[in-house]
Amino acid sequence: MSEAARKTPYQPPAEELGPGQSSYESMTDKISSIVLTTRTPLSWFFGFAVGFLVLHGFLVGVGYLLYEGTGIWGLNNPVGWGFAIINFVWWIGIGHAGTLISAILLLFRQKWRTSINRAAEAMTIFAVLCAAQFPLIHTGRPWLAAYWLLPYPNSMGIWPQFRSPLIWDVFAVSTYLTVSLLFWYVGLIPDLASFRDRAKNRIAQLAYGFASLGWRGSAIHWERYEMASLLLAGLSTPLVLSVHTIVSFDFAIGLIPGWHATIFPPYFVAGAIYAGFAMVLTLIIPLRRLYGLDDFITERHLNNMAKIMLTSGLIVGYGYLMEKIMAWYSANPYEMFMMDNRMGGPYASYYWALILCNIIVPQLLWVKKLRTNPLVLFVVAMFINVGMWLERFIIVVTSLHRDFMPSSWDMYHGTFWDWITYIGTIGMFIALFFMFIRGLPMISIHEVRTLLPIGRKKD
Repeated sequence: MSEAARKTPYQPPAEELGPGQSSYESMTDKISSIVLTTRTPLSWFFGFAVGFLVLHGFLVGVGYLLYEGTGIWGLNNPVGWGFAIINFVWWIGIGHAGTLISAILLLFRQKWRTSINRAAEAMTIFAVLCAAQFPLIHTGRPWLAAYWLLPYPNSMGIWPQFRSPLIWDVFAVSTYLTVSLLFWYVGLIPDLASFRDRAKNRIAQLAYGFASLGWRGSAIHWERYEMASLLLAGLSTPLVLSVHTIVSFDFAIGLIPGWHATIFPPYFVAGAIYAGFAMVLTLIIPLRRLYGLDDFITERHLNNMAKIMLTSGLIVGYGYLMEKIMAWYSANPYEMFMMDNRMGGPYASYYWALILCNIIVPQLLWVKKLRTNPLVLFVVAMFINVGMWLERFIIVVTSLHRDFMPSSWDMYHGTFWDWITYIGTIGMFIALFFMFIRGLPMISIHEVRTLLPIGRKKD
């Protein structure tokens, strides 16, 4: 090795880190300064205020729901499931990308996940919390949930009738939330210790010190940390498949055309990954620009996430095609009518908007210049977010509003209270995410450090 090469400081590859990050100190300083700064940016106050104000819409909607009952929603006789179920499935799907990025990519030793996994994990937890509201409130009388969840034997030898199949999802969602919280918190411990050592405020020192569980960075601490991370990753991986599979069973067990399909489990899982990665891009692209994180979240990260999103989108498109083929091949008049009704019925505009958002627009990602362009990628991700919500709407509503009996057909439209409750959960999600940005590291410090070499080889 030449003398000039010896004196040249290490510069990580462009695809891993930006040229400005060449030492442990520079990485730690930049990430920790976002949280430990004494001056909170005005943009943070604006984002949090918007989310907090919108959150009040959810509180008002739920309060009026508990007072008046589910009659304030747009539910009718054939369409007994509406916005509550649509929003529940949509939020659960969004929460899957965090587990995929954190657990599965960790097991496969994919280094590019290190800059985005922390924000994705936080997104998972907040999305699941938003989703968890709907199994509680969609019955209109959540204080009776314990009675529906835990039937008890009586003198007549019968059990109470289950009022909602979403009670089945309580076990899956609660398990998913518990494991995601543990995985997220374990990954935070080394970074919390770094914040403890760098904090100037005494209250911050005590808070981060308590949360870091006495972390000192010893060899035994790192050994146990690695073991816990791998165990939780192995435990979380089946949840990516099982949770949304169980959610799809809410539909697949029914005899209604459009629901009774064995393709639903893989179709829902692919859609969840699709929606989750779209939401991750929706969050990190503005944060990347706002906090100047181009040297951590590079074009490689955007490119890889766009590729995964494109792949899962093709699987989702294949699912749409198979629904049409199975309806035709089965020669079942009800299945064929269901597909014709979706494509040419009163909700046809929703269906073709779904095709536009989920199938046509994402085809731009085949072009590398477009999928590495943050603005284009953000716009495509927003289209996918809208499209995945429309997909849930089509699955729920178009299968119910015209069933086997024409005499019971009716139209479904969300009321003001449906919309304000849904938009309120978006405000809850935004407010929680901005609180996370202000109090915890949005990028894993200790994992990003692993992208730098420990030392340099001698000649």
